[in-house]
Amino acid sequence: MGDHQRHRIMMVSDFFYPNVGGVENHVYYLSQCLLELGHKVVVVTHAYGNRSGVRYMTGGLKVYYIPWKPFFNQSTFPTLLGMLPIIRTILIRERITIVHGHQTFSTLSHHALLNSRIMGYKVVFTDHSLNGFSDAGSIHMNKVLQFTLADVSQAICVSHTSKENTVLRSGLSADKVFVIPNAVDTEMFKPAFEPPSRSEVVIVVISRLVYRKGADLLVEVIPELCRLCPNVRFIIGGDGPKRVLLEEMREHHSLQDRIEMLGAVPHTEVRSVLISGHIFLNSSLTEAFCIAILEAASCGLLTVSTRVGGVPEVLPDDMIVLAEPNPTDMVRAIQKAIIMLPKIDPQVMHNRMKELYNWHDVARRTEIVYSRALKCPHQDLLEHLSRHLSCGAWAGKLFCLVMILSFLLWHLLELWQPADNIEVVPDVIFHTNMMDRSCGKKENDRL
Repeated sequence: MGDHQRHRIMMVSDFFYPNVGGVENHVYYLSQCLLELGHKVVVVTHAYGNRSGVRYMTGGLKVYYIPWKPFFNQSTFPTLLGMLPIIRTILIRERITIVHGHQTFSTLSHHALLNSRIMGYKVVFTDHSLNGFSDAGSIHMNKVLQFTLADVSQAICVSHTSKENTVLRSGLSADKVFVIPNAVDTEMFKPAFEPPSRSEVVIVVISRLVYRKGADLLVEVIPELCRLCPNVRFIIGGDGPKRVLLEEMREHHSLQDRIEMLGAVPHTEVRSVLISGHIFLNSSLTEAFCIAILEAASCGLLTVSTRVGGVPEVLPDDMIVLAEPNPTDMVRAIQKAIIMLPKIDPQVMHNRMKELYNWHDVARRTEIVYSRALKCPHQDLLEHLSRHLSCGAWAGKLFCLVMILSFLLWHLLELWQPADNIEVVPDVIFHTNMMDRSCGKKENDRL
Protein backbone atom coordinates (compact mmCIF):
# COMPACT_ATOMS: atom_id res chain seq x y z
CA MET A 1 0.00 0.00 0.00
CA GLY A 2 3.02 2.28 -0.12
CA ASP A 3 2.63 5.22 2.25
CA HIS A 4 -1.03 4.48 2.95
CA GLN A 5 -2.06 2.94 6.23
CA ARG A 6 -3.64 -0.49 5.82
CA HIS A 7 -6.89 -0.86 7.76
CA ARG A 8 -8.65 -4.01 8.93
CA ILE A 9 -12.31 -3.12 8.70
CA MET A 10 -15.40 -4.87 10.01
CA MET A 11 -18.59 -3.71 8.28
CA VAL A 12 -21.67 -4.44 10.40
CA SER A 13 -25.32 -4.18 9.43
CA ASP A 14 -28.53 -6.19 9.54
CA PHE A 15 -29.04 -5.18 5.92
CA PHE A 16 -26.91 -7.14 3.47
CA TYR A 17 -27.21 -9.63 0.60
CA PRO A 18 -29.17 -11.66 -0.28
CA ASN A 19 -31.52 -8.86 0.80
CA VAL A 20 -31.51 -6.04 -1.77
CA GLY A 21 -31.67 -2.32 -1.05
CA GLY A 22 -29.72 0.92 -0.83
CA VAL A 23 -27.81 0.05 2.37
CA GLU A 24 -27.00 -3.44 1.07
CA ASN A 25 -25.57 -2.01 -2.17
CA HIS A 26 -23.59 0.63 -0.29
CA VAL A 27 -21.93 -1.87 2.05
CA TYR A 28 -21.12 -4.25 -0.80
CA TYR A 29 -19.62 -1.77 -3.26
CA LEU A 30 -17.73 0.16 -0.57
CA SER A 31 -16.25 -3.10 0.73
CA GLN A 32 -15.16 -4.17 -2.75
CA CYS A 33 -13.42 -0.85 -3.42
CA LEU A 34 -11.69 -0.89 -0.03
CA LEU A 35 -10.40 -4.38 -0.83
CA GLU A 36 -9.03 -3.02 -4.11
CA LEU A 37 -7.24 -0.28 -2.18
CA GLY A 38 -5.41 -2.95 -0.16
CA HIS A 39 -7.44 -2.97 3.05
CA LYS A 40 -8.84 -6.05 4.73
CA VAL A 41 -12.65 -6.04 4.92
CA VAL A 42 -15.08 -8.48 6.52
CA VAL A 43 -18.85 -8.05 6.69
CA VAL A 44 -20.94 -9.16 9.68
CA THR A 45 -24.68 -9.61 9.28
CA HIS A 46 -27.39 -11.93 10.59
CA ALA A 47 -28.39 -15.27 9.07
CA TYR A 48 -30.77 -15.24 6.12
CA GLY A 49 -32.84 -18.42 6.04
CA ASN A 50 -30.39 -21.32 5.77
CA ARG A 51 -27.51 -18.98 4.94
CA SER A 52 -25.41 -19.12 8.10
CA GLY A 53 -21.70 -19.26 8.81
CA VAL A 54 -18.88 -17.83 6.68
CA ARG A 55 -19.29 -17.14 2.96
CA TYR A 56 -16.97 -15.59 0.38
CA MET A 57 -18.24 -13.21 -2.26
CA THR A 58 -16.66 -11.68 -5.36
CA GLY A 59 -13.12 -10.40 -4.82
CA GLY A 60 -12.62 -12.41 -1.65
CA LEU A 61 -15.07 -10.40 0.45
CA LYS A 62 -15.61 -12.46 3.61
CA VAL A 63 -19.09 -12.40 5.14
CA TYR A 64 -20.04 -13.70 8.59
CA TYR A 65 -23.71 -14.68 8.64
CA ILE A 66 -24.00 -15.05 12.38
CA PRO A 67 -26.69 -17.51 13.60
CA TRP A 68 -29.13 -14.83 14.71
CA LYS A 69 -32.53 -14.58 13.04
CA PRO A 70 -34.23 -11.26 12.16
CA PHE A 71 -36.94 -10.13 14.54
CA PHE A 72 -38.70 -7.22 12.80
CA ASN A 73 -38.17 -5.59 9.40
CA GLN A 74 -34.89 -7.53 8.86
CA SER A 75 -33.44 -6.28 12.18
CA THR A 76 -32.32 -8.66 14.93
CA PHE A 77 -33.84 -8.72 18.40
CA PRO A 78 -32.11 -6.25 20.79
CA THR A 79 -30.25 -8.29 23.41
CA LEU A 80 -27.81 -5.60 24.66
CA LEU A 81 -25.09 -8.05 25.71
CA GLY A 82 -26.02 -11.23 23.83
CA MET A 83 -23.88 -10.35 20.80
CA LEU A 84 -20.71 -9.57 22.77
CA PRO A 85 -19.11 -13.07 22.72
CA ILE A 86 -19.38 -13.58 18.96
CA ILE A 87 -18.48 -9.96 18.11
CA ARG A 88 -15.39 -10.22 20.36
CA THR A 89 -14.33 -13.48 18.70
CA ILE A 90 -14.59 -12.02 15.19
CA LEU A 91 -12.70 -8.88 16.21
CA ILE A 92 -9.81 -10.94 17.59
CA ARG A 93 -9.76 -13.59 14.84
CA GLU A 94 -9.67 -11.01 12.05
CA ARG A 95 -7.39 -8.56 13.95
CA ILE A 96 -9.83 -5.73 13.26
CA THR A 97 -8.75 -2.09 13.73
CA ILE A 98 -11.92 -0.25 12.58
CA VAL A 99 -15.55 -1.20 13.20
CA HIS A 100 -17.96 0.45 10.75
CA GLY A 101 -21.68 0.20 11.52
CA HIS A 102 -24.40 1.05 9.00
CA GLN A 103 -27.97 2.30 9.40
CA THR A 104 -29.89 3.60 12.41
CA PHE A 105 -32.48 0.82 12.22
CA SER A 106 -29.88 -1.97 12.37
CA THR A 107 -29.89 -3.49 15.85
CA LEU A 108 -26.79 -5.53 15.01
CA SER A 109 -24.93 -2.34 14.12
CA HIS A 110 -25.76 -0.76 17.48
CA HIS A 111 -24.67 -3.94 19.30
CA ALA A 112 -21.35 -4.06 17.47
CA LEU A 113 -20.51 -0.40 18.07
CA LEU A 114 -21.38 -0.64 21.77
CA ASN A 115 -19.35 -3.81 22.33
CA SER A 116 -16.40 -2.71 20.19
CA ARG A 117 -15.82 0.65 21.80
CA ILE A 118 -15.94 -0.82 25.31
CA MET A 119 -13.07 -3.08 24.16
CA GLY A 120 -11.09 -0.08 22.92
CA TYR A 121 -11.73 -0.31 19.17
CA LYS A 122 -12.27 2.76 16.99
CA VAL A 123 -15.80 2.88 15.62
CA VAL A 124 -17.38 4.68 12.65
CA PHE A 125 -21.09 4.95 11.95
CA THR A 126 -22.87 5.71 8.64
CA ASP A 127 -26.45 6.98 8.76
CA HIS A 128 -28.37 6.23 5.56
CA SER A 129 -31.79 7.65 6.38
CA LEU A 130 -33.75 10.56 7.81
CA ASN A 131 -35.89 10.27 10.91
CA GLY A 132 -38.54 12.46 12.55
CA PHE A 133 -38.79 13.94 16.03
CA SER A 134 -42.43 13.81 17.06
CA ASP A 135 -43.86 10.27 16.88
CA ALA A 136 -43.15 7.62 19.50
CA GLY A 137 -41.04 5.43 17.20
CA SER A 138 -38.81 8.33 16.16
CA ILE A 139 -38.32 9.49 19.75
CA HIS A 140 -37.26 5.97 20.75
CA MET A 141 -34.83 5.54 17.84
CA ASN A 142 -33.35 9.01 18.39
CA LYS A 143 -32.55 8.14 21.99
CA VAL A 144 -30.94 4.86 20.90
CA LEU A 145 -28.91 6.77 18.30
CA GLN A 146 -27.83 9.27 20.96
CA PHE A 147 -26.59 6.36 23.08
CA THR A 148 -24.71 4.74 20.20
CA LEU A 149 -23.06 7.94 18.96
CA ALA A 150 -22.25 9.38 22.39
CA ASP A 151 -18.57 8.48 22.00
CA VAL A 152 -18.32 7.26 18.41
CA SER A 153 -14.96 8.04 16.80
CA GLN A 154 -16.38 9.51 13.55
CA ALA A 155 -19.70 9.47 11.69
CA ILE A 156 -20.67 9.63 8.01
CA CYS A 157 -23.88 10.82 6.39
CA VAL A 158 -24.90 10.46 2.74
CA SER A 159 -26.09 14.07 2.26
CA HIS A 160 -25.88 17.45 3.97
CA THR A 161 -29.56 17.21 4.86
CA SER A 162 -28.87 13.82 6.45
CA LYS A 163 -25.98 15.35 8.41
CA GLU A 164 -28.22 18.07 9.86
CA ASN A 165 -30.82 15.47 10.77
CA THR A 166 -28.29 13.16 12.44
CA VAL A 167 -26.63 15.96 14.43
CA LEU A 168 -30.00 17.18 15.70
CA ARG A 169 -31.20 13.67 16.61
CA SER A 170 -28.03 12.43 18.30
CA GLY A 171 -26.45 15.56 19.77
CA LEU A 172 -23.20 14.57 18.08
CA SER A 173 -20.74 17.37 17.34
CA ALA A 174 -20.95 18.44 13.68
CA ASP A 175 -17.13 18.36 13.51
CA LYS A 176 -17.25 14.57 13.83
CA VAL A 177 -19.71 14.08 10.96
CA PHE A 178 -18.54 13.80 7.33
CA VAL A 179 -20.72 13.90 4.22
CA ILE A 180 -19.87 11.17 1.69
CA PRO A 181 -22.62 10.53 -0.89
CA ASN A 182 -23.60 7.21 -2.36
CA ALA A 183 -22.52 6.21 -5.86
CA VAL A 184 -23.69 4.07 -8.76
CA ASP A 185 -22.19 1.20 -10.73
CA THR A 186 -22.11 2.87 -14.15
CA GLU A 187 -20.82 -0.34 -15.74
CA MET A 188 -24.02 -2.08 -14.72
CA PHE A 189 -26.44 0.78 -15.47
CA LYS A 190 -25.87 1.79 -19.09
CA PRO A 191 -28.28 3.34 -21.61
CA ALA A 192 -29.92 1.13 -24.22
CA PHE A 193 -28.06 0.70 -27.53
CA GLU A 194 -31.22 1.90 -29.26
CA PRO A 195 -33.31 4.45 -27.30
CA PRO A 196 -37.03 3.61 -26.94
CA SER A 197 -39.42 5.06 -29.48
CA ARG A 198 -40.68 8.59 -28.89
CA SER A 199 -44.13 7.75 -30.26
CA GLU A 200 -45.21 7.47 -26.62
CA VAL A 201 -43.68 8.66 -23.36
CA VAL A 202 -42.93 5.83 -20.93
CA ILE A 203 -42.62 6.80 -17.26
CA VAL A 204 -40.89 4.27 -15.01
CA VAL A 205 -41.48 3.89 -11.28
CA ILE A 206 -39.34 1.41 -9.33
CA SER A 207 -39.89 1.60 -5.59
CA ARG A 208 -41.21 -0.17 -2.57
CA LEU A 209 -44.95 0.52 -2.61
CA VAL A 210 -45.25 1.92 0.89
CA TYR A 211 -46.47 5.23 2.33
CA ARG A 212 -42.97 6.64 2.88
CA LYS A 213 -42.15 6.13 -0.82
CA GLY A 214 -45.20 8.14 -1.88
CA ALA A 215 -47.41 5.34 -3.18
CA ASP A 216 -50.52 7.28 -2.12
CA LEU A 217 -49.25 10.26 -4.11
CA LEU A 218 -48.94 8.09 -7.23
CA VAL A 219 -52.59 7.05 -6.88
CA GLU A 220 -53.62 10.70 -7.38
CA VAL A 221 -50.96 11.73 -9.91
CA ILE A 222 -51.24 8.91 -12.48
CA PRO A 223 -54.98 9.26 -13.42
CA GLU A 224 -54.68 13.03 -13.82
CA LEU A 225 -51.57 12.77 -15.98
CA CYS A 226 -53.16 10.07 -18.15
CA ARG A 227 -56.16 12.37 -18.67
CA LEU A 228 -53.96 15.32 -19.69
CA CYS A 229 -51.40 13.38 -21.76
CA PRO A 230 -52.92 10.61 -23.90
CA ASN A 231 -49.48 9.43 -25.13
CA VAL A 232 -48.14 8.65 -21.64
CA ARG A 233 -47.74 5.09 -20.35
CA PHE A 234 -46.52 3.92 -16.90
CA ILE A 235 -44.36 0.95 -15.88
CA ILE A 236 -44.44 0.35 -12.12
CA GLY A 237 -41.98 -2.04 -10.52
CA GLY A 238 -42.02 -2.90 -6.84
CA ASP A 239 -44.18 -4.49 -4.19
CA GLY A 240 -45.59 -3.54 -0.83
CA PRO A 241 -48.78 -2.98 1.17
CA LYS A 242 -49.84 -0.04 -1.04
CA ARG A 243 -49.80 -2.09 -4.24
CA VAL A 244 -53.50 -2.87 -3.85
CA LEU A 245 -54.30 0.88 -3.97
CA LEU A 246 -52.52 1.24 -7.30
CA GLU A 247 -54.30 -1.80 -8.72
CA GLU A 248 -57.66 -0.44 -7.54
CA MET A 249 -56.85 2.92 -9.16
CA ARG A 250 -55.98 1.19 -12.43
CA GLU A 251 -59.29 -0.70 -12.39
CA HIS A 252 -61.37 2.32 -11.35
CA HIS A 253 -60.05 4.54 -14.16
CA SER A 254 -59.82 1.70 -16.75
CA LEU A 255 -56.10 2.26 -17.30
CA GLN A 256 -55.08 -1.39 -17.72
CA ASP A 257 -53.57 -0.65 -21.14
CA ARG A 258 -51.55 2.32 -19.85
CA ILE A 259 -50.24 1.05 -16.49
CA GLU A 260 -48.08 -2.07 -16.35
CA MET A 261 -47.57 -3.53 -12.85
CA LEU A 262 -44.41 -5.67 -12.69
CA GLY A 263 -44.35 -6.55 -9.00
CA ALA A 264 -41.02 -7.03 -7.26
CA VAL A 265 -38.06 -6.50 -9.60
CA PRO A 266 -34.71 -8.23 -8.83
CA HIS A 267 -31.81 -5.77 -8.79
CA THR A 268 -30.16 -7.58 -11.69
CA GLU A 269 -33.21 -6.78 -13.83
CA VAL A 270 -33.64 -3.12 -12.83
CA ARG A 271 -31.63 -1.84 -15.80
CA SER A 272 -33.76 -3.73 -18.32
CA VAL A 273 -36.84 -2.02 -16.87
CA LEU A 274 -35.24 1.44 -16.76
CA ILE A 275 -34.01 1.44 -20.36
CA SER A 276 -37.57 0.77 -21.60
CA GLY A 277 -38.62 4.24 -20.41
CA HIS A 278 -37.91 7.94 -20.94
CA ILE A 279 -38.67 9.44 -17.52
CA PHE A 280 -38.01 8.08 -14.02
CA LEU A 281 -40.53 9.15 -11.37
CA ASN A 282 -39.61 9.26 -7.68
CA SER A 283 -42.47 10.19 -5.33
CA SER A 284 -40.77 9.65 -1.95
CA LEU A 285 -42.00 11.68 1.01
CA THR A 286 -38.65 11.42 2.80
CA GLU A 287 -35.25 10.48 1.44
CA ALA A 288 -31.71 11.01 2.72
CA PHE A 289 -30.18 10.09 -0.65
CA CYS A 290 -31.96 8.22 -3.42
CA ILE A 291 -29.69 5.69 -5.18
CA ALA A 292 -32.55 4.82 -7.54
CA ILE A 293 -32.24 8.31 -9.05
CA LEU A 294 -28.54 7.70 -9.77
CA GLU A 295 -29.31 4.37 -11.43
CA ALA A 296 -31.99 5.94 -13.62
CA ALA A 297 -29.77 8.88 -14.62
CA SER A 298 -26.91 6.49 -15.42
CA CYS A 299 -29.31 4.70 -17.81
CA GLY A 300 -30.06 8.04 -19.47
CA LEU A 301 -33.52 8.75 -18.03
CA LEU A 302 -34.67 12.24 -17.11
CA THR A 303 -35.80 12.24 -13.47
CA VAL A 304 -38.86 13.81 -11.88
CA SER A 305 -38.76 13.75 -8.09
CA THR A 306 -40.31 15.24 -5.00
CA ARG A 307 -38.24 17.99 -3.39
CA VAL A 308 -37.64 16.21 -0.06
CA GLY A 309 -34.64 15.46 2.15
CA GLY A 310 -31.32 15.16 0.35
CA VAL A 311 -32.82 14.65 -3.15
CA PRO A 312 -32.07 18.25 -4.33
CA GLU A 313 -28.37 17.54 -3.70
CA VAL A 314 -28.21 14.45 -5.94
CA LEU A 315 -28.33 15.68 -9.57
CA PRO A 316 -27.69 18.92 -11.49
CA ASP A 317 -30.76 20.99 -12.40
CA ASP A 318 -30.70 19.99 -16.07
CA MET A 319 -30.95 16.28 -15.18
CA ILE A 320 -33.86 16.42 -12.75
CA VAL A 321 -37.19 18.23 -12.36
CA LEU A 322 -38.19 18.78 -8.73
CA ALA A 323 -41.71 19.17 -7.41
CA GLU A 324 -43.42 19.65 -4.10
CA PRO A 325 -44.95 16.44 -2.73
CA ASN A 326 -48.49 17.21 -3.85
CA PRO A 327 -50.41 15.90 -6.89
CA THR A 328 -50.81 19.25 -8.69
CA ASP A 329 -47.12 20.13 -8.59
CA MET A 330 -46.08 16.59 -9.51
CA VAL A 331 -48.27 16.62 -12.62
CA ARG A 332 -46.85 20.03 -13.61
CA ALA A 333 -43.28 18.75 -13.15
CA ILE A 334 -43.91 15.66 -15.30
CA GLN A 335 -45.40 17.81 -18.07
CA LYS A 336 -42.29 20.01 -17.93
CA ALA A 337 -40.07 16.91 -18.16
CA ILE A 338 -41.97 15.69 -21.24
CA ILE A 339 -41.21 19.01 -22.96
CA MET A 340 -37.51 18.65 -22.04
CA LEU A 341 -37.19 15.11 -23.44
CA PRO A 342 -36.04 16.04 -26.99
CA LYS A 343 -32.98 17.76 -25.49
CA ILE A 344 -31.91 14.72 -23.46
CA ASP A 345 -29.03 12.59 -24.77
CA PRO A 346 -28.89 9.34 -22.73
CA GLN A 347 -25.21 8.68 -23.52
CA VAL A 348 -24.15 12.20 -22.52
CA MET A 349 -26.08 11.82 -19.26
CA HIS A 350 -24.40 8.46 -18.61
CA ASN A 351 -20.94 9.94 -19.17
CA ARG A 352 -21.69 12.76 -16.75
CA MET A 353 -22.78 10.26 -14.11
CA LYS A 354 -19.46 8.42 -14.50
CA GLU A 355 -17.68 11.66 -13.60
CA LEU A 356 -20.04 12.72 -10.81
CA TYR A 357 -20.43 9.47 -8.88
CA ASN A 358 -18.13 6.47 -8.54
CA TRP A 359 -17.40 4.06 -5.73
CA HIS A 360 -13.63 4.60 -5.97
CA ASP A 361 -14.09 8.18 -4.80
CA VAL A 362 -16.41 7.07 -1.99
CA ALA A 363 -13.81 4.52 -0.81
CA ARG A 364 -10.95 7.04 -0.85
CA ARG A 365 -12.96 9.56 1.14
CA THR A 366 -13.95 6.85 3.60
CA GLU A 367 -10.24 6.01 4.01
CA ILE A 368 -9.70 9.55 5.29
CA VAL A 369 -12.45 9.10 7.88
CA TYR A 370 -10.84 5.84 9.06
CA SER A 371 -7.46 7.50 9.43
CA ARG A 372 -8.99 10.31 11.48
CA ALA A 373 -10.84 7.79 13.66
CA LEU A 374 -7.58 5.99 14.47
CA LYS A 375 -6.07 9.29 15.63
CA CYS A 376 -8.82 9.80 18.22
CA PRO A 377 -7.50 9.40 21.78
CA HIS A 378 -8.22 6.19 23.65
CA GLN A 379 -10.94 6.46 26.31
CA ASP A 380 -11.19 4.50 29.53
CA LEU A 381 -14.42 3.36 31.16
CA LEU A 382 -14.88 6.53 33.21
CA GLU A 383 -14.68 8.69 30.09
CA HIS A 384 -17.26 6.46 28.38
CA LEU A 385 -19.57 6.76 31.40
CA SER A 386 -19.26 10.54 31.61
CA ARG A 387 -20.31 10.90 27.97
CA HIS A 388 -23.34 8.64 28.40
CA LEU A 389 -24.41 10.22 31.67
CA SER A 390 -25.18 13.42 29.75
CA CYS A 391 -27.70 11.63 27.50
CA GLY A 392 -30.60 12.34 29.88
CA ALA A 393 -31.69 12.33 33.51
CA TRP A 394 -32.92 8.73 33.41
CA ALA A 395 -31.65 7.50 30.06
CA GLY A 396 -28.10 8.56 30.93
CA LYS A 397 -28.08 6.39 34.05
CA LEU A 398 -29.57 3.46 32.14
CA PHE A 399 -26.94 3.80 29.40
CA CYS A 400 -24.17 3.85 32.02
CA LEU A 401 -25.56 0.65 33.56
CA VAL A 402 -25.48 -1.04 30.14
CA MET A 403 -21.88 0.10 29.61
CA ILE A 404 -20.81 -1.24 33.03
CA LEU A 405 -22.48 -4.62 32.39
CA SER A 406 -20.82 -4.81 28.97
CA PHE A 407 -17.44 -4.00 30.54
CA LEU A 408 -17.87 -6.69 33.19
CA LEU A 409 -18.97 -9.32 30.66
CA TRP A 410 -15.99 -8.48 28.46
CA HIS A 411 -13.56 -9.09 31.33
CA LEU A 412 -15.40 -12.29 32.27
CA LEU A 413 -14.92 -13.50 28.70
CA GLU A 414 -11.24 -12.57 28.87
CA LEU A 415 -10.89 -14.84 31.89
CA TRP A 416 -12.94 -17.66 30.42
CA GLN A 417 -11.38 -17.52 26.93
CA PRO A 418 -8.28 -15.30 26.81
CA ALA A 419 -7.61 -13.51 23.54
CA ASP A 420 -4.34 -15.43 23.14
CA ASN A 421 -6.32 -18.68 22.95
CA ILE A 422 -8.43 -17.51 19.99
CA GLU A 423 -6.95 -18.59 16.68
CA VAL A 424 -6.09 -15.71 14.35
CA VAL A 425 -7.28 -16.07 10.75
CA PRO A 426 -4.47 -15.82 8.16
CA ASP A 427 -4.92 -13.15 5.52
CA VAL A 428 -5.87 -14.49 2.09
CA ILE A 429 -5.02 -12.37 -0.94
CA PHE A 430 -7.34 -12.67 -3.94
CA HIS A 431 -5.76 -11.45 -7.16
CA THR A 432 -8.57 -9.86 -9.13
CA ASN A 433 -8.85 -7.14 -11.71
CA MET A 434 -11.98 -5.41 -10.52
CA MET A 435 -11.12 -1.72 -10.82
CA ASP A 436 -12.48 -1.78 -14.36
CA ARG A 437 -15.77 -3.21 -13.08
CA SER A 438 -16.73 -0.49 -10.61
CA CYS A 439 -15.31 -2.43 -7.68
CA GLY A 440 -17.01 -5.72 -8.43
CA LYS A 441 -20.33 -7.05 -9.59
CA LYS A 442 -22.88 -8.95 -7.61
CA GLU A 443 -22.73 -12.61 -8.49
CA ASN A 444 -25.71 -14.14 -6.75
CA ASP A 445 -24.70 -17.66 -7.78
CA ARG A 446 -21.58 -17.33 -5.61
CA LEU A 447 -23.35 -16.21 -2.47
